[in-house]
Amino acid sequence: MPAIAFQGELGAYSHEACVAAHPDHDPLPCRTFEDAIAAVQSGRADLAMLPVDNSTYGRVADIHRLLPESGLKIVGEAFVRVRIALLGRRGTTLDRIRHVRAHLVLLPQCRDFLAAHDITAETAADSAGAAAELARNGAETDGALASELAAEIYGLDVLARDIEDHGHNTTRFVVMSRDAWHSAAGAGPTKTTFVFRVRNIPAALYKAMGGFATNGVNMTKLESYMVDGQFLATQFYADIEGHPGDPPVARALEELDYFTSSLDILGVYPADPDHFHGGLR
Repeated sequence: MPAIAFQGELGAYSHEACVAAHPDHDPLPCRTFEDAIAAVQSGRADLAMLPVDNSTYGRVADIHRLLPESGLKIVGEAFVRVRIALLGRRGTTLDRIRHVRAHLVLLPQCRDFLAAHDITAETAADSAGAAAELARNGAETDGALASELAAEIYGLDVLARDIEDHGHNTTRFVVMSRDAWHSAAGAGPTKTTFVFRVRNIPAALYKAMGGFATNGVNMTKLESYMVDGQFLATQFYADIEGHPGDPPVARALEELDYFTSSLDILGVYPADPDHFHGGLR
């Protein structure tokens, strides 16, 4: 069976994304994003599932630098609504839990729930890893905040569901492959992701972006980041709706190319239909 690599332990939200988007692939947990990318580069995995953005915390650190350097291509996207569950050892009950562990980003999202139940919290390197540790060595008064998938994998009970204070936290993932899977223009909702550097001329970025506006191409993301630690070397990462074979997109990219010193398309891939045109339908 083909494999799909992800960063984290089995039961992580990245694992959930793998199951939802590619249930026909065996999940391959990796320690770091670099390890997940390397698994595809070496052929140990056919695909990698990598988070790029979170609706609460913004861009995932370092990911925009890793994607262009990887040599891989984006072939799909997936969105996972981060639903947080309180997990406990088999047979325990919610009223007995006094202490929980979870990744740093999960704990603030459950502040109200934890306060209401007089539960103290401690950070862990990984929420699914905290669930695994709870199954191995936890006491009946200990818990973990993680996914329901983690509970299923590690034999834990789900003591409370959807305990996050706000129900909108969603992570966007991209699916990476060694080879591009370009679909034909007009085959359905499509996104194109690329990175570029503008030429050193006045108003270059403004002029480069003008082609998307005049051709009616929706740009859903534009972010800048330094290259090689230099303040003067800036690279831009962009997502647009559309296919390079669509005439408006082709014209916009042609105009962009004129004002850039480098332009690299990272992927042309089917858009998630529920997240097309800038928001949930």
